[in-house]
Amino acid sequence: MNEAKNNNKDGQRILLFNRYDSNIIVRDRGLRRYINLTPVILPRTAGKHNNKRFGKSKMHIVERLITKVGITGHRGKKHKRSSGKNVGKYSLATKIVKEAMQIIEEKTKKNPIEVIVRAIENSAPMQETTVIEYGGARHPKCVDVSPQRRVDLALRWITQSSYQACGGKKLSFVRALANELILASEGDQKSAAVNKRIEVERQAKASR
Repeated sequence: MNEAKNNNKDGQRILLFNRYDSNIIVRDRGLRRYINLTPVILPRTAGKHNNKRFGKSKMHIVERLITKVGITGHRGKKHKRSSGKNVGKYSLATKIVKEAMQIIEEKTKKNPIEVIVRAIENSAPMQETTVIEYGGARHPKCVDVSPQRRVDLALRWITQSSYQACGGKKLSFVRALANELILASEGDQKSAAVNKRIEVERQAKASR
C-alpha cells in the first residue's frame, strides 16, 4: 500500500526535486501526524492550506522549512534580525534549501530529508514555560508543548540559528543551514537549536 502511494500512475517513484525519497520513518510518535512526508516532486502548495485548521500539517516538511527561511528575523513582536533578500521570495528560499540538502548529502551520505526530520525531532521541546496570573501576581508554570508547536519551534530555531551563524562571517547561509541541520540531527550540543531546546526544557522543569 505504501509503495503504491509513493509511485505515480506510470509506476515511477515520486522523488522530491526528482532526487530524494520521502519514505522516512518519524521516530517521535508525537510528531508523526505533524511531519508530513507525502511524496511530492515540488514542495509548493501556494497557500492552499492557509485558512484551514492545522493546515500546516498537510504541507510537506521541506516546504515548511522553505517558508521559514524568509521570516526568521522575527523574535516575539520585534524584528531582531533581518533575513534580508530572502523575504517573500519562495523561489530563492527553495534554491537555498535545495543547495543545503545537496551539501548535507555530500557530507553525511544520507538522505537529507531524513536529516531534516531527525533535526526537528532533536530540536522540538517537550515542555516550556508559560505565565499564569493569580490576583495580580504572575507565576511561571511548566506546560506541555503541543505537537504542532513543537515542529514550529524546531524549524524557527534551526533557521534563526543558521542566520546567526553566518552573520558577519564569511560562511554563507546555505552552508550555515546545512551545518545546523547536520548537528541538530545528531543531537550535538554544538547545534544552537538543540541548545535552545535544552534551555527551554530546563527552565520549564524549574517551574514545576
